[in-house]
Amino acid sequence: MMTSLTLDGVTVKFPFPPYDCQKDYMSKVVECLQKKVNGVLESPTGTGKTLCLLCATLAWREHFKDTISARKISEKLGGEEMFPNTPMASWGTAATDGDTPTYYTDVPKIIYASRTHSQLAQVISELKNTSYRPKVCVLGSREQLCINPEVMRQESNHVKVHMCRAKVSTRSCVFYNNVEEKSTDKDLVNSILDVEDLVKYGNKHRACPYYLSRSLKQQADIIFMPYNYLLDPKSRRAHNIELKGAVVIFDEAHNVEKTCEESTSFDLTPYDVASAITAVDRLLSEQAKGVGNGDSVSEDFNVESLNSGLKLDIQSVAKIKQILLDLEAAIDSYDVPGDRGITKPGIFIYELLERAHLTYDTKTPVYEALEQISGHLAGQSGIFMNTGGLQKLSDIIQLVFCGEPTEKDRQLRMQSNTAHFKVHIHRDTSNQKKKNTDVWASSSSKKQGNILSYWCFSPGFSMQDLKNQEVRCIILTSGTLSPLTSFTSEMRIEFPVTLENKHVIERDQIFVTVIDRGPDGVELSSAFDRRFIPENMASLGNTIANLSRVVPHGLLVFFPSFPLMEKTLEFWRAHGHADRIENVKPMFVEPKGKGTFNEVIDGYYSKVNDPASKGGSFFAVTRGKASEGLDFANTFGRGVIITGLPFPPRMDPRVVLKMQFLDEMSRKKVPGMKYLSGQEWYRQQAFRAVNQAIGRVIRHKDDYGAIFLCDQRFKGFSARDQLPAWVKPYVRVSDSFGNIVRDVSQFFRVAQKLRPFVEKKAPAEQSGGTAWEPAPQSSGFTSCSASQSSNAQKAKALDAHLPSLKRRRLNDKAGAAGMAKICIEYEQEVQESHRRPVNLLDALERGDHCGGEDGDTLVGEERASRLSTLSLQYDKRMEDELRGGKRKIKLVQEQRKSSSVDASDEAKAGRAKNFLAEMKKSLSAVNFDRVVKALQTYKKTDDLDALLTEAAVLTEDANTHNLLRGLYQFVRPHHKKRFDEKCQELTGHGCGYKPEHSLAKDMKKALVQSASDRQPAAGLTSSTSCTQLNTQQLNKGGQHLSQQGLKEPPKGSAPKSEVHTAFLADVKKSLGAEKSSQLFQAVLSYKKSDSYENLVSTVVSLLTERDEDFNLLIRFGTFIRPHHKKQYKEMLDALIGRSDSANDVSAAVRNVQQENNLSSTPLKTQSKISGFFSSSQRK
Repeated sequence: MMTSLTLDGVTVKFPFPPYDCQKDYMSKVVECLQKKVNGVLESPTGTGKTLCLLCATLAWREHFKDTISARKISEKLGGEEMFPNTPMASWGTAATDGDTPTYYTDVPKIIYASRTHSQLAQVISELKNTSYRPKVCVLGSREQLCINPEVMRQESNHVKVHMCRAKVSTRSCVFYNNVEEKSTDKDLVNSILDVEDLVKYGNKHRACPYYLSRSLKQQADIIFMPYNYLLDPKSRRAHNIELKGAVVIFDEAHNVEKTCEESTSFDLTPYDVASAITAVDRLLSEQAKGVGNGDSVSEDFNVESLNSGLKLDIQSVAKIKQILLDLEAAIDSYDVPGDRGITKPGIFIYELLERAHLTYDTKTPVYEALEQISGHLAGQSGIFMNTGGLQKLSDIIQLVFCGEPTEKDRQLRMQSNTAHFKVHIHRDTSNQKKKNTDVWASSSSKKQGNILSYWCFSPGFSMQDLKNQEVRCIILTSGTLSPLTSFTSEMRIEFPVTLENKHVIERDQIFVTVIDRGPDGVELSSAFDRRFIPENMASLGNTIANLSRVVPHGLLVFFPSFPLMEKTLEFWRAHGHADRIENVKPMFVEPKGKGTFNEVIDGYYSKVNDPASKGGSFFAVTRGKASEGLDFANTFGRGVIITGLPFPPRMDPRVVLKMQFLDEMSRKKVPGMKYLSGQEWYRQQAFRAVNQAIGRVIRHKDDYGAIFLCDQRFKGFSARDQLPAWVKPYVRVSDSFGNIVRDVSQFFRVAQKLRPFVEKKAPAEQSGGTAWEPAPQSSGFTSCSASQSSNAQKAKALDAHLPSLKRRRLNDKAGAAGMAKICIEYEQEVQESHRRPVNLLDALERGDHCGGEDGDTLVGEERASRLSTLSLQYDKRMEDELRGGKRKIKLVQEQRKSSSVDASDEAKAGRAKNFLAEMKKSLSAVNFDRVVKALQTYKKTDDLDALLTEAAVLTEDANTHNLLRGLYQFVRPHHKKRFDEKCQELTGHGCGYKPEHSLAKDMKKALVQSASDRQPAAGLTSSTSCTQLNTQQLNKGGQHLSQQGLKEPPKGSAPKSEVHTAFLADVKKSLGAEKSSQLFQAVLSYKKSDSYENLVSTVVSLLTERDEDFNLLIRFGTFIRPHHKKQYKEMLDALIGRSDSANDVSAAVRNVQQENNLSSTPLKTQSKISGFFSSSQRK
């Protein structure tokens, strides 16, 4: 039920009665908007921050519009009061900026930025829960939104951009050509869509989602985007984001500081410059072929001559190459001492680039020439040309030479541009550090040389830039911004409105303690000089093993860094600590790469949710994926252990220079500006990461959990003062480990009594041959707002995002550690079953992933150990109990069929996996990616011609012909025959096509069911074999199952089955996949309900749209049950207009050739159909 409340004259509609902390938060948001001032608002996770932010902002926007309306009415009335009891003044003038004339076009747009698209998807989901329905737009890149198969095939994002632009300019992209028509579609304009929804809409209507989003932006009230689109000037220009008068909101703003600095920094490597030179060489060699011997490039070098027409003549291209060579020489001219590098003031960048003829005078012609060269090379077909180096140089020119200062102001502009930057030149050690294991990487050796780094050390540079765009106000908000004073001082703009909000929880919901010593009395510390001491690692292991026994369900353990976590876990495995933890809470470890993260987190959720387990433990790093956006609500995060303070790497050049920069600024004491010292910033970074990890534990008002700070440095008052405001009051420092265990045990006993939570569901219903699979109950991608009280929705969201893990008990003899293997299969949403893929194409959603995982046993074991030790095995006893032994007699045949189908699906998935692995070994990276993407496109579009076009690369070499034939397994049934013929034509060999291959699973099932309806003993007779069941195997040959009870199949069943097969194949060919599926569903419903009227209404509507389909209508009679045959014949007579047309439907079955001739009979279809239905209704 919606609740209304008034805050500073603005009426806010909220989905439920808000808590005090939510009212406080919304009041601060409205204050920022009304007064046009910036704000920094911290509100803990679980307080409904996003919902409050959306409701308050959209309510204020409506109030703004209402005030304009009131003013216009007042003007019309000539100053008279329209409502005497409600004076005009009460409508408020602050919203419309006092007496300034305001129009509806002046209503500010709201720009809502978060870190990632997955976070924005959560925000958009929250918006749908409100009563507000603004016009919405979400901005994304071509990488996320483009649906043109040819563009998406390109490997380089830069090439995609240029190819897209080329197609748009020549109107050769069918998706772009439909944008104008679809951009005014009410379903699109009035819907609240995230990126995924927009892509679905684009695919459905064949309109480009990328350009649709740009079109929606013009009329949108609220625009969602990742915040690098706002902070990076290049992205802002590319997306044409207008900021004047806009309200800018940064959600999850604890990352803004880093993004601000990175968006205005660059690292130019030797490889970047070398690849740019190679690209220009390629163009020069092309152009040289067309140049006569008399031509020469010996004229004096003069960059300004590029201005003349900007044509890509050979002289212009040669000048660009000279610039690149000079730039390379300038960077490499510095003799860099060891690993330290050379650091210069920011303004030095102009001096360095001038040696390569890059200045304010030459920036425009050089930039435009680079863009033309990039576009030309990207648009070429054939061998891929890396244009990344050229693009990087273009970006550098835009960044360094921003603005258009006059000659007089140029020096001043250069100083202000570079005041917060440092130039750092250092050796390129990438070749020494990593060995190239990529079989597709370029074989040419990368050039050794210097890297030119231009680093920004003040997020205020970007914030000041935003302010200069004349935005109305900037609101930064997050769950972890403490300490606010240090955060705001870095931003270099004023934030008059601040808030450190309290939590919605009570004292009995949180337990926070500092553990300075382990159970063995050894001091705990992650300090650099103590972190790898064996006694310290052993004590930490003992501490976590003991806590895992008293913390129920899910336990999160955060380490300061990956190297520290890996080394500590290695020590624990060698000394038995890991086994102690594993035996209580199976261990899941955050992987470094993105590839397996979803599988690991899904495994953890499932283990915690398993009624037979005592929970699970998840080991992760601060600043990692698990510490940022994942939801560990309720049982998934009852305890969080912080194993140390995650200070940034002290010797990293960027960290060293940042601290030096801040110290320099502090000493300067600029009036009105307060800077942190280098050491203050260093500590702030550590505690910001700790606070973010702590925020994982309490996710909503009914949640509860414990926080353990396992480092003696947390004992100090200064350290505890850096913790979030909602945590500080509850921090305790205990004198002994035993007391901590006692207190935390008591805390959880009380909490579980006061706030019982149904953590675990009972196993799935016991049915023959079906094993229970634990379902995840919480998603890492859905936030838990204060309004949510159950995890059911989260489970659905998780299922949509993460592939499930299916567990099998494998490798029982795996030694002391009992390593488990993991069988990962793909699940799709299927009407019949949620356990199996519809076909092999569904597995191709993750084609690269499954192709790469088919290795030897060692690879499987390494993968399993990363995911968990011991944790993903099934308990055999539970499995046996769940399988049960009921209904043995009745379901024997069904079980056998089910298990055979399962085995068949597993075998198919295995073959597909092996095939993709083999193809990956045999093809180049480009060709492999091309074929896999073609298969994925085929799965979405069902376009066999497009697949054959892309798969043509497999016909160029006789050695890859078998790969082309291997694609047969991915081809859908209705295309099997044609694909087989095409393979025969191209390679001289077919794929072994048989007529039954053209039947989809559902149609085969329909055949089996229709056959079973006509066979008395179908329940005990195999539909694919004429052999009888051996009764000796059923209950040891009991007399109740005699041979006489089993009848042989009717003699005519085999030819009848062939008729069904041919008919269903013809239906699929004639009607297409979607309509034939409707027909099949109607048949299934008829078999269950015996409802003739429902069947006929569907069949007639589908098979009478075209005259040529009438023969199918006649042949459909074979599916009609005997007691409905007469009605069906009468209907055919009425439709076709002949009394003898269907005298004997079975005769039509026996002579299919004669039936085919019926399609040529002239039929008065529409009048007959309408006559039939009107007469049916009269009856």
